[in-house]
Order: sequence, then structure tokens, then C-alpha cells
Amino acid sequence: MAILRLLKPSRPPADKHPVGLTENGLRQCLRVAGGGLLGFVVSQLMDWNYGVFFTVFPMFLLGMVPILNGHIVRQFLGNVSINVIEVSLVVGLLKHMPIVMTLVVLAMFSFRFYLMAKGPLFLFGANGVLTLSILLHFASYPSVDLSDLLASNMVASGLAVFIAMLMYTLFPDVEPRQPPPKGIKPAEQIRHETLMGGITATLSFVVFQVFDLQGSLSAQMATILVLFSLGYGGAKVSAGKRAVGTLLGCNLALAMQLVLYTQSHHFMLVILLYWLGLMLFAREHILEGGGSGIGFGGLTTLGILFGQSLGPEQDLVYSALYRFSSMSVALLATLLVMACLHVALNCWAPTRLPDTAD
Repeated sequence: MAILRLLKPSRPPADKHPVGLTENGLRQCLRVAGGGLLGFVVSQLMDWNYGVFFTVFPMFLLGMVPILNGHIVRQFLGNVSINVIEVSLVVGLLKHMPIVMTLVVLAMFSFRFYLMAKGPLFLFGANGVLTLSILLHFASYPSVDLSDLLASNMVASGLAVFIAMLMYTLFPDVEPRQPPPKGIKPAEQIRHETLMGGITATLSFVVFQVFDLQGSLSAQMATILVLFSLGYGGAKVSAGKRAVGTLLGCNLALAMQLVLYTQSHHFMLVILLYWLGLMLFAREHILEGGGSGIGFGGLTTLGILFGQSLGPEQDLVYSALYRFSSMSVALLATLLVMACLHVALNCWAPTRLPDTAD
């Protein structure tokens, strides 16, 4: 009953701001949790590799945008097709030339952030940055089967679209969504945000390559997700929320998996606990207004940990502590880089933010 009271939508007076979920918010909460659960279940039953794609992609598609239409689906699937070509060419032709490869990666990331800064193709750019970062990192390791990696990415993306369509059919909005206000950015701000995001994402890729951090997927994702705010000021707030969400996700996943320590073979029990955790973080994500905050940080952390450490042979404490500590270090380093870039870009007139102009 307590969980039902938490999830029950509230109808606040007209002169007050909402303090709980609206009817549309509750439907989106059910879509995010249901989509994340279904992706996890399918990947587990099919025993597919790279389960993170199947758990995170539905959360991303259903959580980052509150609607689903042809324009959004085309952006999401179009990005997948282009990513396959880009990663195949870059890794296949430039793997032995790290400097050239880094410059090409910088160009690809910068193009995505340019689209994000412009606005209409934000989802295409955001999904491209996140997916490219993961694909390029894993594809650079000799032990990784590139065709299996790219095939898993394509299957997971197609499945995420199917899951999103199913969730919108089962839990449609009860009233039309209001489109977000459209603003016009000056050219200097677009250049600032493009270079800030492109350079930071490229440096993240280089660091994870140089230090061979193949097992730090949460940290790598965190360094990319904080860039979605498209600025240093927003990144500071996003990084703090991301850290809190990751900590809560680690603790909740650890508590749940300790309960399942000797019962992980009872798949229905696993599904129930996983869904309850997703619902709690999805509710927080909706109340925050979307974006990469506490709720989305908890969602992705819960998905990654649940997909990797369900058996009693896993060291759950080490996995959770390592995930949080590596993410914290990565976020601090990312903010330091962004602070330096923020100052440097504001020293040049073509990339100076309007509110810092003399």
C-alpha cells in the first residue's frame, strides 16, 4: 500500500506547483519502468551479449523525451545506422593511427554536439554521443568481436523502439503534451557548446583508452551524460545529481541482490524486485522534469548492476563500490576539464557566451 500511495498521481490546487505525479507523469513513469524491465527480461531470456544496450536504450528513449512520434523514431534508428558505418570505418581503417583516429572522433563528437546545441535534432545528437562513446571504446579492444558488438547495438535499438511503441500503447498519455518553448541561440553560444562537448567527450574517450578502463562503463557513461546540459553551469548541477543517483542506485541494487543472494535462479522474484526499483527511480526522474539527474542516474546504475551481478559468485560489494568510486573520479575530472574549457572559450570572441561579453 505504501508503494501505491507513492505512485498515486496527485491533483494539486491550481495556484500551487505539483508535489506528486500528474496523470501524464504516472503514465510516463510506468512506461520507463516497464520498458527498462522488458529490455532486461528479453536480453536475459535470449542470453544476448552487451546487456547494457538492452537495459539502457529503452530507458533513454522513454525517459529523455516524453512523446513518441515518427520524427523521434527516425532520429533514434537513423543514428544506429550511421553509428554502424562510422565505427566500422574508424576502427577498421584508423585503429593503427591513434592520433588520426582521435581527430576523427573529435569531429564526430563535435558534429553531434552541434546538432544538440541547435535543438531540433537533439535526440539524434545525444543518442549518437552516448552510443558512439561506448561503441568506439569497446571496439578498440582486440578481444572484442566487432560484428557481434555492432549487431547487438542494432538489435537493441530496434527492440527499444518496439518496446517504446508497446509502452505507449499500454500506457498512453491522458492529455496532450505541451511542446517545449523554442529559443534562438546566438552563434557564439552554439560554437561554445559544440566545442565544449566535443573536446570533453573526446578527452574522455582518450583517457579510457590510455588507462585501459574497459570495466568502467558507468563512469564512461557519466562523463557523457553530464554533457547533455550543454554548458559548464548546467554540468555542475547535473554531475551532483548524477553522483547522488549513482550512489542510491548502487545501494538499492546491493540491497536487492543481497536478498537474492541464493535466490537469483527465481527469475520472477528478480523481475519483481527490479521493477520496483525502476519504478522508484522513474518516479524521481519524472518529478525532476527529465534530464540526466538523480532519477536517471539511479535507473541506469540499477540496470547495469542488475544485468551484471545477479549470481552469488559475484562480489556485489566490490562491484557497487568500484562503480561509484570510478564514477565520482570521472565526474570530478570532467568538471575540471569543462571549467578550463569554459574559461578558454570565453577568452575568444567567436565562442564567448553572451552573458560574459565585455
